[in-house]
Amino acid sequence: MQTVQVQAPSHSYDIVIGKNILNDFNLFAPHIGKKAAIVTNTTVAQWYLQPLVKLLQNNGIDAFSIILPDGEQHKNHESLNHIYDSLLANHADRKTTLIALGGGVIGDTVGYAAATYQRGVPLIQIPTTLLSQVDSSVGGKTAINHPRGKNMIGAFYQPKLVLADLNTLATLPEREFSAGMAEVIKYALLGDVAFLAWLEQHIAAIMQKDHTLLAQMIAHCCQMKADIVAQDETEQGIRAHLNLGHTFGHAIEAQMGYGNWLHGEAVAAGMVMAAELSQQLGYIGSDEIERVKNIIRAAHLPDTPPKFSEEEWLAHMRHDKKVDEGKMRFITLKNLGAAQIETLPDVNVLKNVLSKFTA
Repeated sequence: MQTVQVQAPSHSYDIVIGKNILNDFNLFAPHIGKKAAIVTNTTVAQWYLQPLVKLLQNNGIDAFSIILPDGEQHKNHESLNHIYDSLLANHADRKTTLIALGGGVIGDTVGYAAATYQRGVPLIQIPTTLLSQVDSSVGGKTAINHPRGKNMIGAFYQPKLVLADLNTLATLPEREFSAGMAEVIKYALLGDVAFLAWLEQHIAAIMQKDHTLLAQMIAHCCQMKADIVAQDETEQGIRAHLNLGHTFGHAIEAQMGYGNWLHGEAVAAGMVMAAELSQQLGYIGSDEIERVKNIIRAAHLPDTPPKFSEEEWLAHMRHDKKVDEGKMRFITLKNLGAAQIETLPDVNVLKNVLSKFTA
């Protein structure tokens, strides 16, 4: 078992990483109230809901469950209101703990519900996908999607605890595991070229879910994110680096319909596009782009985005959260392992990149 501490300005909390940790009530005890709502989806519920309900109830917690449909397309107001309705029906108060049991969609949606129900209730994140274990459950970004843009409605709200049980990865479909690897690769590209080399060395064993390597990898990503969140909790500066590939990726998700391309798949293709943009700006060369593509392919991820029109690309990107006073901003690579925020002085630079990926 490994522990990474997030020292956010609002409060500090632990990320606990290990095997069988969801069976240990002692990890929950300091952070949970007398009543708890476990929110999950139909897929995760069949594996992990009842054991968790039983664990909490056997230790005197009044625990009840809320089950949402599975999929990115359900990260919306309907799911959020279903959570609110269930909390009210079960007389949940401000001391009721919300437990997000699932992947990034559940974590983001439940996190936003926790931030807003009665102006804020305690939150515990239990990420069950690789993507959520290395990224979305950590750092307090919560949101739901709007038809015109991803994660447009949300809040910064830190959990009390994050429990990443490696056993949950055993039931994760291979496509979802690969999607999580996109966020792992992102950390390497934006801030740690030595970690990139480590990934390149061990990628085959990681894709076979070697638990020792997985624990090292997840802890490393969580530590990187914890260090960034400690500096910039509400994404005013360096935390924006974590959006490498996301401006392009969010456009892909919105255009293709949420859930048709998994978030990690869209981010993977988006990182290739960000690398292409970085080359257009004179920062990196073809060899670096090929290295990015190679590690993405090794993780069984797409290195080419779907093709749609320049107007469609630009329309989605103009709705991106990183737009600042009408100007589109991107995360580019000064070098592999060194990201920066870029406000494009000339939209033609972007159009040159998009021209490779337009229908």
